[in-house]
Amino acid sequence: MSMFSELGRRIRQNIQTYTIILALVGIWLFFAVLTEGRYVNPQNISNLFRQMTVTSFLAIGMVLVIVTGNIDLSVGKAAGFVSVVVAYLQAYVWHAIFPGQALLAATLSILIGLAVGLVWGVLEGYVIAYLNIPAFIVTLGGLFIMRGGILIVTQGRTIPANQPYLKEIAQGYLPDLAGWVLAIIVVAILVFNMFRSRQKRRDYGFELSPFSIDLFGTLFFSALVIAYVYIVNQYNGVQAPVLLMAIAALIIAYMSNNTKFGRYAYAIGGNRDAARLSGINIRQNIFQIFLLMGLLCGVAGIVLASYVGYGTIAAGEGYELDAIAAAILGGTSPLGGVGTVFGALIGALIMTSLTTGLQILNVQPAWQYLLKGMVLVLAVYADVYFKKKS
Repeated sequence: MSMFSELGRRIRQNIQTYTIILALVGIWLFFAVLTEGRYVNPQNISNLFRQMTVTSFLAIGMVLVIVTGNIDLSVGKAAGFVSVVVAYLQAYVWHAIFPGQALLAATLSILIGLAVGLVWGVLEGYVIAYLNIPAFIVTLGGLFIMRGGILIVTQGRTIPANQPYLKEIAQGYLPDLAGWVLAIIVVAILVFNMFRSRQKRRDYGFELSPFSIDLFGTLFFSALVIAYVYIVNQYNGVQAPVLLMAIAALIIAYMSNNTKFGRYAYAIGGNRDAARLSGINIRQNIFQIFLLMGLLCGVAGIVLASYVGYGTIAAGEGYELDAIAAAILGGTSPLGGVGTVFGALIGALIMTSLTTGLQILNVQPAWQYLLKGMVLVLAVYADVYFKKKS
């Protein structure tokens, strides 16, 4: 197979992914022109990636939820509830119990925040998976419960959460040298994975694609990593929350593609009856997915508290919609069975890019919502169109 025919085949197989990448590039170029370059300066690029992190944590979990044919409408307020709990502990509890122990206070707040998210995932997952109540109803009820929980914890007040150590989670930066070391490590991993993947295909007797195609893909993503580190180092360096987001995304992507847990999720979404007849424990898998979603809500809530610096009554408002939109924009099919973590990250970046660009242009919020809604509908139409074509 020639290099060009293989390249064409890959493009046809991943046309939806390439389409959203081109859409992202088009959005950046559009706003760069309208803002006379301000949109793509290092500071704005740095802020753009930081702003997408909370949505991204929720979106990468939402991929597996939607893949199985479910939905979670409570993730935004669940993350918001975790954020106000963390803020409350930081502001009113730990300084009285452990005065002057800022690191210990931040550590305990993080652990409790993760535990709250995990418990919430257990509760929702059990009701959905084992009591057979539709996820839409359960998570809609969960949204109201979490909204009430936020009001109970805050008592209608804003709670400060910008104490030392905790604020570094979302507001911290890596030194320039650390950013370059990280880039070198990532590039080395990409090269290693390329050779390992080719060796595995050779060992199992599969046809190998031209080496030049694999090399081009590896060099392309390596160039993106290096360019990103170079740009953000022009401002303050690689952002701590972006590093956390990347680690979480790699873990979830590995679980999705290389474990029974992930393969079963796609099998359930692709054909539930076939999955059941093949012996897959559907209830257990769905329970585990909502457990994971709850844990990611805990992570997102901690990052949200650190990023905003406060726990507020509006914490997490609308994040569930952004997370769902990001997953669908990234190619996750609302019909189930299809979706990738990488696509969800691109979707989250598109949503954040639109919001940031429109804000820089001082577009009224009403028009921002209209545009984002139209983009989401177009993404669903594209999903249906590509399914018909295939």
